[in-house]
Amino acid sequence: MKEQALRELQNTLTWPEKIGQLIQLSGDFFQSEALAVGPKQKLGIDQDTVDMVGSVLNVTGAETTERIQENYLANSRHKIPLLFMADIIYGYRTIFPIPLGLGATWNPALIKQAYQVTATESRAAGAHVTFAPMVDLVRDARWGRCLESTGEDPTLNADYAKAMVEGLQGENLEGIASCVKHFAAYGAAEAGREYNTVDMSERRLRQDYLSGYQAAVDAGCKLVMTSFNTYDGMPVTGNEFLLKEILRKEWGFDGVIISDYAAIQELIAHGVAADDREATQLAMEATTDIDMKTSCYAKQLEPLIKDGLIDPQLVEDAVWRVLKLKNDLGLFEDPYRGASKEKEQATLLSDENRALSRQVASEAVVLLQNKDNLLPLTPNQEKILLVGPYGDKQDLIGLWAVHGKTTDVTTLKEALANELTPDFFNYAKGCDMLADYSFLGEFGATKEQIASIGLSEAEREAALAEALALGETADVIIFAMGEHTMQSGEAGSRTDITLPEIQKDFMEQMVALGKKNILISISGRPLVYTKEVAQMDAILQAWFPGTEGANAIADLLFGKANPSGRLSMSFPYDVGQLPLYYNEFKTGRPLTSTTHKGRFVSKYLDSPNQPLFPFGFGLSYSQVVYQELKLSSTEMTDELTVTVTVSNQSDRDCLETLQLYLQDVTGSVVRPVKELKKYQKIALAAGETKTVSFELTRADLYYYQRDMSFGVEPGEFLVFVGPNSEEVLEAKFDLR
Repeated sequence: MKEQALRELQNTLTWPEKIGQLIQLSGDFFQSEALAVGPKQKLGIDQDTVDMVGSVLNVTGAETTERIQENYLANSRHKIPLLFMADIIYGYRTIFPIPLGLGATWNPALIKQAYQVTATESRAAGAHVTFAPMVDLVRDARWGRCLESTGEDPTLNADYAKAMVEGLQGENLEGIASCVKHFAAYGAAEAGREYNTVDMSERRLRQDYLSGYQAAVDAGCKLVMTSFNTYDGMPVTGNEFLLKEILRKEWGFDGVIISDYAAIQELIAHGVAADDREATQLAMEATTDIDMKTSCYAKQLEPLIKDGLIDPQLVEDAVWRVLKLKNDLGLFEDPYRGASKEKEQATLLSDENRALSRQVASEAVVLLQNKDNLLPLTPNQEKILLVGPYGDKQDLIGLWAVHGKTTDVTTLKEALANELTPDFFNYAKGCDMLADYSFLGEFGATKEQIASIGLSEAEREAALAEALALGETADVIIFAMGEHTMQSGEAGSRTDITLPEIQKDFMEQMVALGKKNILISISGRPLVYTKEVAQMDAILQAWFPGTEGANAIADLLFGKANPSGRLSMSFPYDVGQLPLYYNEFKTGRPLTSTTHKGRFVSKYLDSPNQPLFPFGFGLSYSQVVYQELKLSSTEMTDELTVTVTVSNQSDRDCLETLQLYLQDVTGSVVRPVKELKKYQKIALAAGETKTVSFELTRADLYYYQRDMSFGVEPGEFLVFVGPNSEEVLEAKFDLR
């Protein structure tokens, strides 16, 4: 539709019809009339409101969306189509590793391909908008939504944000519309506790936390979702500084802002609004366009306009942004965007999509430990015993794979059985996932359902006995352990981020057998592996690896693939170190101080300062040596070239991720000990040596100075290049 025609259409709408475009309801409002009565009564709205809403939450499937759209349009005076929005975070039906695993690939180009697949599958299934990517920078592994983040670094997060948006939307919106979330700084919730307060300086916000969102906006994302948290004492959904001043004015974002679930009404619980009326006014004045799943806009916007308490133009602008999004998606020409059951069947979970999921999972898994080069294993040479609650479990896709199906997932047992003959392979569960499943009651499970989930005491004893007996005759024991799916993700904050006690007790008994031990850990966050590092010969951090994760793990175990994953989040030595991140500020009494010694330096009495596994860390089956770090000059004005030589001193091809960090030695405000600025993931053939170049520009050195201007001051800079944030070569230059 031409813009003029769209403007004319908007002008023909009544206030209730306009406001309807700003309301999002869930699919239960669009069931049969009898089934929709309950949801309408609970929300306090009538059928007239439902008949005018602009968008639907978390309804997908070509047949279902077509039916709802068809019925809706039949009752619509102006035939304005519905938008179907859904949580499609890291795959629709073909599930990729969780985003924290995607971050560990250090390969945005590959992740862009994964999100193109996600968009193609989602569009075939009738989705128009996905609430992705989630680009919240996170430094506290206690927070359950680490699962959805790509990690702790502003540069890496920004690169992934750009890749994901471009993958989802395509060049001409041939994919689906991307809604970046959660704006802003949601990942900095105090103490890692879900929905908690965020309190930080504007400098830290801009320097570290905004880069991912801005990269998504610059890449053309069509929507932005507000976060649940406060910033500077004001919840984001009503925060004019964040939404109007930064997002709208500074960044020029003219797309749709949507609240998170019920976030407008939660302004009351935050204590900044007395009732729905005040909450509505705050949200609209902050330019929040769509009210997700409350009756605030439906019941309060028109009275506020009539009473002169809200500028009508604010509402008109919001309506225009929603109508324009629908028009950009071509919904006025085709309300179904080509979705069909036939296209679903041809697209979802295709062989090509599975193959890409397997490749991504292979690059996402991080080899944390490999004593005496135990890995890779040679098939059918030693007797292998697979044990643990994840050994024969299809729950490898994680909490937020809303539209994925565990029935599509290959188990580790099946994947290993494809590589080994029965004479060399055994499996025993050995232990339960958890000793106590009662927490599942918070997610709707009944007492009867909870009681049926775990093993009985007799079953636990039998499982342990079987594993111990098989372990006696095994040469290698592979432990498939980890978090329960419901222990991470939204509302999955934890203070104990070690493996469950029942699993640790089981491992201790099995380790006593004296066999070679390999840990495959399935989790949605960094875990504390201080004990396991001493027990295990090899450790693979596998995240929730997705539909093809087990096959990818088997590829790595048996050397069909060489591990190349690198951590995008630091793994703590102890939970008491959190929040923990590599790019911390300098302190006046660093551990390495030459003027202060012993007790009176910045340290713990009962733990090292450093993480157990640092940001950027990951092993491979090759030995890559870094040498000859050189700068094109010891002085920089506008540009500088940094080169380093890397040699693969092994007989195995590999992918190596070179990481370049900078330290601004003296600034007008305190600067981090190092910051990632550049990285390259390169292929190195066995025995190959390459010289790799990085180009630094003056803009790479910019930061928010004492007066909050974004620039750089002359002075000394240190350059670090290496395979992770700690093992680096060092050089220096002066900026003129």
